[in-house]
Amino acid sequence: MLYLSAKRLHIAILLVTILVPAAGARAQDYKVETFDAAAPAELAPAIRETLGSAALRVAGPEGPLCEIWLRAVVPARATAQQKLGIAYGQFEEGTLFGAIRFLRETRDFRKQLVKPGVFTLRYALHPVDGNHMGVSPIRDFLLLVPAGEDSNPVNFTRVDVVNLSKKAIGLNHPSVWSLTSGEGEHATIPELVRQEEENLWALYFRVQVQPTGGTPAPLVMGLVVVGHAPEA
Repeated sequence: MLYLSAKRLHIAILLVTILVPAAGARAQDYKVETFDAAAPAELAPAIRETLGSAALRVAGPEGPLCEIWLRAVVPARATAQQKLGIAYGQFEEGTLFGAIRFLRETRDFRKQLVKPGVFTLRYALHPVDGNHMGVSPIRDFLLLVPAGEDSNPVNFTRVDVVNLSKKAIGLNHPSVWSLTSGEGEHATIPELVRQEEENLWALYFRVQVQPTGGTPAPLVMGLVVVGHAPEA
């Protein structure tokens, strides 16, 4: 009996030795780092002027995936709208949030192919209708707009941002990137967190928000940079 117990213990130790590093390796599949660099030259001068110099780079098993430049100060409503499913009701649809450069092919939240290139990121809500039910519990998204189609940082209308985003992927649907709530504790900012159940990677970052008639204040937000909607 003692021999069997010792043997079982030895097997258990071996399993822990094998599985723990493997789990650690999976947790390191994606990472984020900050770096200082000018925003891409493909962006219009008026867009570049709104962006900070500190950028975020997301890298994965196949190397760097994307680089993100956030807007230095994001304009917002004086009072946030309170509606079910909206996490960031202080922002108007069409608000410019920043720019992103994809360094290799990837898929957006609807699993639509996105080719390498530079795009702006603008805020939008997915509609409440039968075609969009179940896409995400949060209706907030950032849409890609080709850099060459976006020359002015003023807010776009919802119709304009949706139509321009369709050009980002050449389909009759915008390229959507799901936002997630930034509430809760974060070890560091920026932070890249794997959401195990949905098999998503969410990038948490901080922006300065300028309410109408108010003073800028920091806000932590989350953006799904890897992963898809369940039905995609």
